[in-house]
Amino acid sequence: MDPRIREHAQIIADHSVDLQPGDNVVIDAHPVAEDLVVALHEVVGDAGANPLTTSKRAGKRQHRAFLRAAADGNGDDLEFDTPSHELALIENTDVYIAIRAGDNATETSDVAPEVSAAYTQAYRPVQDERLSKRWCLTQFPAPANAQLAEMSRDGYENFVWDAVNKDWDAVREHQQQMVEILDPADEVRIVSGDTTDVTMSVAGNTTLNDYGEHNLPGGEVFTAPVPDSVEGEVLFDMPLYHQGREITDAHLEFENGEVVSHAAEKNEDLLTEVLETDDGARRLGELGIGMNRDIDRFTYNMLFDEKMGDTVHMAVGRAYDETVGEGNEANESAVHVDMIVDMSEESFIEVDGKIVQRNGTFVFEDGFEA
Repeated sequence: MDPRIREHAQIIADHSVDLQPGDNVVIDAHPVAEDLVVALHEVVGDAGANPLTTSKRAGKRQHRAFLRAAADGNGDDLEFDTPSHELALIENTDVYIAIRAGDNATETSDVAPEVSAAYTQAYRPVQDERLSKRWCLTQFPAPANAQLAEMSRDGYENFVWDAVNKDWDAVREHQQQMVEILDPADEVRIVSGDTTDVTMSVAGNTTLNDYGEHNLPGGEVFTAPVPDSVEGEVLFDMPLYHQGREITDAHLEFENGEVVSHAAEKNEDLLTEVLETDDGARRLGELGIGMNRDIDRFTYNMLFDEKMGDTVHMAVGRAYDETVGEGNEANESAVHVDMIVDMSEESFIEVDGKIVQRNGTFVFEDGFEA
């Protein structure tokens, strides 16, 4: 086994989920990630914990079959029940580890967006319960993901493990400088070229430092906008890969926090379905600033792409509870869909009237120009 796989597993256990003796651990992975699953079982055994492997999250072929069959059988009155047996499993779990990998990255591309949206709504209690546990989402460098990234398998393996197997304490210290700017702030403005100019309040909300705990790799600083405060327009000029389909050049216009107009160059219907999931899907739940410069290329994988240096991402839908300050409104939704803006040229981030990043360089870095 590649020694980088065992290192990956050890970082998950020690750094990301703080594995303890006696923990009940669910490892959710496609069979193509078997080497990492095996390494995790070794680490779990060393710790005296109890592993169980499922393929719910990444079993796209069977999930596609289920969704399409359910849609065919229920017509226009499609509804899903919350899977209570799966909810019971997660309720009795201490640690949940999800591994992204697959043999076909576009397996669910022919599932109707409204069907996926209906299932997402019903599945939300399970999702919420998972988020209440010690959890980690990570990536195994499977060939299908390498192909989607337009990289060789060896090249993609190097890319993934260079981004994952690193000194996360050093990452935390670097990113903390941006946390200290954003956490006490009232208003943030994002400008990129002549297509993006959006302002939002973050007053009273908490800024978090993602250094490889829940998401591995980490490499971002993020918070929640006040839901009704977002004003302006955004062109997300990097593609979004959602439900096995690509959305390009998504454009959103906000008034009083709500998306009042939207468009996309490709698969606009899918973007529409996301925004129509529920009332909260038309509002922003997250503002994130990518700071991981070891992620230096776009790979159609949001776990990596949102962390890229010189980017900002915003998510329509659910806000993470940890980012919502006491007494502030939390945006509620069954979805959380991230979209990315390139901030490397003709761009700046302004916090309370002061520019803190220009063309990808932060105020606390060499080369910053006010």
